[in-house]
Amino acid sequence: MDQNVVNTLLFGIYPYVCLTILLLGSLIRFDREQYTWKSDSSQLLRRKLLRLGSNLFHFGILIVVAGHFVGFLAPHWMVSPFLNASQHQMLAMAAGGAAGIVAIVGLSILAYRRLSDPRIRINSARADIVVLAVLWVQLALGLLTIPMSMSHMDGVMFETLSDYVKGIVTLQPEAGLLLAVPLVYKVHIALGFTIFLISPFTRLVHIWSGVSTVGYLARPQQIVRKR
Repeated sequence: MDQNVVNTLLFGIYPYVCLTILLLGSLIRFDREQYTWKSDSSQLLRRKLLRLGSNLFHFGILIVVAGHFVGFLAPHWMVSPFLNASQHQMLAMAAGGAAGIVAIVGLSILAYRRLSDPRIRINSARADIVVLAVLWVQLALGLLTIPMSMSHMDGVMFETLSDYVKGIVTLQPEAGLLLAVPLVYKVHIALGFTIFLISPFTRLVHIWSGVSTVGYLARPQQIVRKR
């Protein structure tokens, strides 16, 4: 198959398939199977490892995700007065790299805990293991892009990726921007969209609940009456 066709299918059409399934699948699951909408915590078993791994992973991954959104979606006119393309790339590499290391260490602890303890392993669904593996590979790929980015600090690659992401968000995909991008970046991007694809069918669906907790700040005051 022609490379342009594959590139268009994978980076121009596939992202919208994944995002559509993420939204519709999540809505259907929430409507039909609300009792499965949870993270399926196993904190009663080996609680110390869970606390350590979970805190490291969630702290790191939240910074990584927020950094991706801010770094790639911030308009050039907003960033350029403070950072040029090279400086923007360096900031993304430093902050994202540090957070990525924290996240993958935490995820490795969680994977070791789940796979090494027979009690936890037997109570783990196959999807739980798949999610751990996919997330670990995705974080590893993200960290692998850092030394590659260090070989071209002119910021051109960063701006290319940023323009591609902006195109996806604004419904004006430019898959051709990724034709000359190294393979590790392409796999990282494709796997990222695949995580959206599988989320409604795994424990990852509980991410929506984490986002919705922002509404907790605007909740009505509780009335507590003493006896």
